[in-house]
Amino acid sequence: MFWILLLLLILVVFGFGFTMQILWWVGAVLLVVWIVGFAMRGRRGGRRRYSRSRR
Repeated sequence: MFWILLLLLILVVFGFGFTMQILWWVGAVLLVVWIVGFAMRGRRGGRRRYSRSRR
């Protein structure tokens, strides 16, 4: 019984570590996309896209 619990604990910890590694990579990719989008928006004039015309 002890060995089964130990094996399950190892699998959970390994799975959690693998998931956290993937989340770090996804976070890094999203950060790069955000920075590129921020830089491109700054070149096109900023807030013109978000302004509403008043009548």
